[in-house]
Amino acid sequence: MRASRPLIVCTHCDTVHERVPVQGAGLARCVRCDTELYRHSRFSPREWQALVLAVFILFLIANLFPVVYLSMAGKTVSPTFPKALLLIWQQGYWGLSVMAGLVGFWLPLFQLIFQFWALGLIAREKPLPGDFGIGLRALSHLEHWSMTAVLFLGLIVAMVKFAGIGHLTIAPGLYAFFALTFLLTGLSRITAGRLWRWAEDRDLVPVSTRQVLKEHPTWSACTHCGFVQSSQKPDCDRCGATVHKRKPNSRTRVAALVLTACVFYIPANVLPVMELRSILGSSAHTILGGVIELWQLGSWDLALIVFIASIVVPITKLLALMILLLGRRWRGNAVQRQRNRIYDMVELIGQWSMLDVFVVVLMAALANFPGLSQIIPGAGALSFGMVVVLTMLAALSYDPRQGWDKDTHEEPIIEPQTTPSPPASQATS
Repeated sequence: MRASRPLIVCTHCDTVHERVPVQGAGLARCVRCDTELYRHSRFSPREWQALVLAVFILFLIANLFPVVYLSMAGKTVSPTFPKALLLIWQQGYWGLSVMAGLVGFWLPLFQLIFQFWALGLIAREKPLPGDFGIGLRALSHLEHWSMTAVLFLGLIVAMVKFAGIGHLTIAPGLYAFFALTFLLTGLSRITAGRLWRWAEDRDLVPVSTRQVLKEHPTWSACTHCGFVQSSQKPDCDRCGATVHKRKPNSRTRVAALVLTACVFYIPANVLPVMELRSILGSSAHTILGGVIELWQLGSWDLALIVFIASIVVPITKLLALMILLLGRRWRGNAVQRQRNRIYDMVELIGQWSMLDVFVVVLMAALANFPGLSQIIPGAGALSFGMVVVLTMLAALSYDPRQGWDKDTHEEPIIEPQTTPSPPASQATS
């Protein structure tokens, strides 16, 4: 049995904790900045692996079967998401096709593959292969870019816009997307950090303990696997990633990315995101025009969602990132906790702005009636997608630990705050 508990370092303030067990629905939080460190899982790695396999099958059904049948003037289209990507690729909008395809199909697919692979290796409780660390490093990057939930909402918006134009029939793919969205939300708990902790508990990987800090007074924690080691070592002994005490040139990169996103935001709102061509003529539509159109169709709830995702969220992200950059002189635990909440909010809402990009891609597939109607993506769609990507990269480049560097705390190693699971009478099913 291990002499001392494994260490876990807060990714937001760099406070070192000893990992204590939590039960039921309990979780552990950093005592310094209140960031969630980890939570208990009721399922074993083998049970999670079975769920990943089921979700993988559902993912294939959702993407290979039609999501809807749209009939107009005796013609019927039955688009799938891959068909929609191929269509706009053939129309010459390669950048938009690649962007939507990566975050809507390929990256979620690879995330499932890496999760299934890692869970299987941990569940068998045998020595791990040398590429285990590389796989989990890849998974840690994929976690931020899986946008199936945003894609599903885009499907709903696109269907509503065509509801009064032709005859719509829901197809099996849409039901699969509905179930897939909820199951992937649950699978989002299978992060690289949780997989490393499971491997630690089974003695499959090296573990950092109090002894490491005694031997190396100057230490650094790997941002990919959480392993604590001497600051003198450039690479992580556990996963092989390059280790930095703080992200190098973090503020400079964030400022550059935010400035570039602001530049792209102008054409994203001024230029049309799509052009509708029909036998009656052609008309261009901007992002705000799409919101107004949904409102006029009577779908005020979807209009509000699109307005928030396409207008409010990008502006909020840009302003929040600017506040984080300009507020570097603010000190004190209370202020730093507020900054952490702003940063968490930016990470949480970051991907939802991709909604408009998905709507344009899906509407192009739904309106593909040669001679009757056709939707062509506009330059504004790619510009808007670039705003989303750049703001997400800015959030990933930001290092929240820098705000805590001049604030000292007494205990170098402490136990986290644990929240116990609710009593059986209060637990929800």
